[in-house]
Amino acid sequence: MADIRKKIVFHGRVQGVGFRYTARLAADSLGLTGWVKNEWDGTVSMEVQGREMLVNKLLVRLNTDRFIRVEWVDSEDIPVKEDERKFVVKY
Repeated sequence: MADIRKKIVFHGRVQGVGFRYTARLAADSLGLTGWVKNEWDGTVSMEVQGREMLVNKLLVRLNTDRFIRVEWVDSEDIPVKEDERKFVVKY
């Protein structure tokens, strides 16, 4: 099964609730790569790469956190980055 890469923008109560930290820990535990960062408008942007089933597991984890409240997401498939090796928090 081939890897996929998604660009996702999360809307809702996603800043100041540990979203980036939770995303990094979950992505690391699932073996995913990419990045996550807060945006000026209160959203959180993420690029995540790996097996589609594992990317979906990451999204489920973020939606079941008791502090995070994702109201909706904008998502698009983007090209895979072959040389990426880890998931990081961007500042």
